[in-house]
Amino acid sequence: MDQRTELSEFLRSRRARLRPADVGLPDYGGRRRVPGLRREELAQLAGVSTAYYVRLEQGHGENVSTAVLDAIARALRLDSAEREHLRRITKPAARGAGRGRPSRPQQVRPEFQQLLDAMEGVPAYVLGRRLDVIAWNRLGNALIGDFAALPPEHRNMAWQVFLDPAARELYRDWEGKATDLVGILRLDAGRDPDDPRLASLIGELSLKSEEFRRLWAAHDVKDKGHGVKELHHPVVGRLTLRYETLRPAGDPDQVLVTYHAAPGSVSAESLRLLASWTATGPTGPDPAPGLAPEAAPVAETPTGRESSSRRPQ
Repeated sequence: MDQRTELSEFLRSRRARLRPADVGLPDYGGRRRVPGLRREELAQLAGVSTAYYVRLEQGHGENVSTAVLDAIARALRLDSAEREHLRRITKPAARGAGRGRPSRPQQVRPEFQQLLDAMEGVPAYVLGRRLDVIAWNRLGNALIGDFAALPPEHRNMAWQVFLDPAARELYRDWEGKATDLVGILRLDAGRDPDDPRLASLIGELSLKSEEFRRLWAAHDVKDKGHGVKELHHPVVGRLTLRYETLRPAGDPDQVLVTYHAAPGSVSAESLRLLASWTATGPTGPDPAPGLAPEAAPVAETPTGRESSSRRPQ
């Protein structure tokens, strides 16, 4: 990802979504040549000269101070994820941390996999860099997809959602899910712009999915969080589940994703039925727990597990 182009397009996209009334400026009417605030209006809000802001929006952010960057972030009404992204694509020190980092295999600790397996009533899996699925438990596998039956390069949430047609059946709000994933990918790209595997993934998705191209062009960023997902599972039907994301200590590149249903709800009973349906058979990544696509060999479908390429999260 070219950092100067990303900085320029990100700032323009954030400025375009604001209107004078949103930031307390008078709107004298009339037709604007471009959507959103004008550059001079944004510069006024941030307390910098128009020439300085224009240069920044042209991608020249090497020498911008933290104070000025914070002022521009406030003027643009950026949230925490957007502020982080702006810092990383602007400040060389912030984005340099990821450059040149060796592409080590993504792997969960054996004890972490044991914890996943012990969570028998909770669907769970672990995401690594670039939304790779690197570990899971039996119920997570049954709810979201038969990860071990997939080629390692397809154990990736973005690939599944955009390129596996089954994802459109699983996620009732497919558009919302897709939008969230693109925002997370763009945040990852800001953290490590020189990751060749991420560049390859973005290139493949851009080539094969018009929806991905459209969402990527919006320059939205998003961090992993919590919320509610409406699913339509092929075995137990409609599910309303809450999801939580937790980061294990010691590895900021990994995030644990869990699902649960409201106690006493129809979805809770359906989840119990699904757990019973999958009570037999192996669990966890196979053949090597915790290995990401760049390290794990292609897995054959284990005996006793339904072979299917369905489901992402």
